Amino acid sequence: MADGSAGRRGIALTDKQRIAWLRLIRSENVGPVTFRELINHFGSAEAALEMLPELSRRGGSSRPVRVASLDEALGELDLAERHRAAFVGIGEPDYPPLLRQIDGAPPLLAVKGQAGVATDPAVGIVGARNASIAGAKFAATMARDIGRAGYAVVSGLARGIDTAAHRASLETGTIAAMAGGLDRPYPPENAGLLDEITGGSGLAVSEMPFGWEPRARDFPRRNRLIAGMAYGVVVVEAAQRSGSLITARNAADFGRLVFAVPGSPLDPRCHGTNGLLKDGAIVTTGPQDVIEAIAPLRDPDLVSVRGRANEPGPDDRAFTTLPPSDSDRDRITAALGPTPVEIDDIIRHTELPAATVYLILLELDLAGRLHRYSGGLVALATD
Repeated sequence: MADGSAGRRGIALTDKQRIAWLRLIRSENVGPVTFRELINHFGSAEAALEMLPELSRRGGSSRPVRVASLDEALGELDLAERHRAAFVGIGEPDYPPLLRQIDGAPPLLAVKGQAGVATDPAVGIVGARNASIAGAKFAATMARDIGRAGYAVVSGLARGIDTAAHRASLETGTIAAMAGGLDRPYPPENAGLLDEITGGSGLAVSEMPFGWEPRARDFPRRNRLIAGMAYGVVVVEAAQRSGSLITARNAADFGRLVFAVPGSPLDPRCHGTNGLLKDGAIVTTGPQDVIEAIAPLRDPDLVSVRGRANEPGPDDRAFTTLPPSDSDRDRITAALGPTPVEIDDIIRHTELPAATVYLILLELDLAGRLHRYSGGLVALATD
């Protein structure tokens, strides 16, 4: 296992902050981007929690927004402790340093296992659930040698390629990114593998609460975690439409390296990987292809902490908590539609102060009237 000290930067949350963060991220209509925007505007999670009902009402919600209670947060913390797990905040030393850099990074991660693995340099290995024997063997070889070169291997605990990659890197350090709660592995038959990971030299991470059964829409979130934690992602086998290609697309969006293993054009499990190669992915026929390409990226100075060390804080926009006027809200809702647009375009179009625009977007978001998209785009909800 590599020395992750280069990534261990930041300041630990206080118990009070951790509880408030957990309450805020578990409240209705609060996702990672909204979480950061709320603290940018109000200075702390505690202040943001007090404002949620008022913001939701101003945004046009027909009912009060559900705010996670203190008892709920304490109950989840107690459950985590009973599972020998913990919650790590985005500015804390044990938060994955590369994940911290992506847009919409999770404010809190539930983690279980060897916490220090989170700050090791990492490589993602993903691929088909119905992997071929050759594909699974190749993934295992890649994971074993990449692990011995000092990298943690990140994958999604799925059948096939993911399972082979995790098993081959159990001794050197592996990270299982999960779509459900840490106590809800998917597929269920990998519960034993999860125990081996968290009981040995590995780590499991999740954005979701304990007890959360993963649904189809939760897996793209899991794929973002894999891509966000890694310097690069290796796709071993992938069909034309697969979660592995979503992970690869995320990696490219984050500025990470994408590696693809060429396969037979007659095998549907290789259509996706061969397509990645046509789109410019790095041809990968052995572990050295990955190790040599990533080595120059391991400069600790390239891993920077975004924002304040212990929590998101007010940014360069004008700070305001004054309620916007109804006419300002009308101008913004009239400017929005179902097509995603950049927030800067909204500011230019409406000629309103940036702080006012961001606050109104928060109101609409908490009222369930706004959709946020990758790249900072927003659209008016039509459903």
